[in-house]
Amino acid sequence: MTVLSFDEDGVDVVYEGTEFRLEKSLIEEAIEKSYPDVTDHEVLKIVEKNPSLSGEPRRIADILR
Repeated sequence: MTVLSFDEDGVDVVYEGTEFRLEKSLIEEAIEKSYPDVTDHEVLKIVEKNPSLSGEPRRIADILR
């Protein structure tokens, strides 16, 4: 299971027991969108090759409210 924790500057990730951070600039470059407009599903696709996506994607701006 992958855990994503969002904040204004990036995302803390726990993937297969390994913790790391994806900085805002890296996410924007990878997705080619402004950080607030990126969705949780798009971030999950950066971390996992074939993620199990459930529910509606949520924009980071909505998550941080």
